Amino acid sequence: QAAIFAFPYDVEAVTRIANTPAFIKGVINLRGLIVPIVDLRIKFSLSEPTYDEFTVAIILNIGKRVIGVVVDSVSDVVSLAEDSIHPAPEFGTFDTQYLMGLATLEERLLILLDIERLMTSGEMALVDQSTN
Repeated sequence: QAAIFAFPYDVEAVTRIANTPAFIKGVINLRGLIVPIVDLRIKFSLSEPTYDEFTVAIILNIGKRVIGVVVDSVSDVVSLAEDSIHPAPEFGTFDTQYLMGLATLEERLLILLDIERLMTSGEMALVDQSTN
């Protein structure tokens, strides 16, 4: 419900903003709306991001704010049965507050991210807490 649409990510179309964290790639002008673009691979130190023909930005409507999230690719959109979702395991020192849980779909293990909780967190500073 939060996702509006996805489009190919164009590094050249993003305007960098001075003094922002590295995971905030900058902003784009989307039909007259200024949209911050976030790369969660950088935020979560997952890998050195590469941007190719499969990289897309997913535009999300969170609270009263529109935010773009860069992802490696979008392969499909799936609906999950509630009984296929399992609670996120506790990892001790690893912070799991943004994980909704884990799910299995055929042979795949999916990590479910609570994107609204993440984007409205104080550390992201992208959505005013009062807009929720």
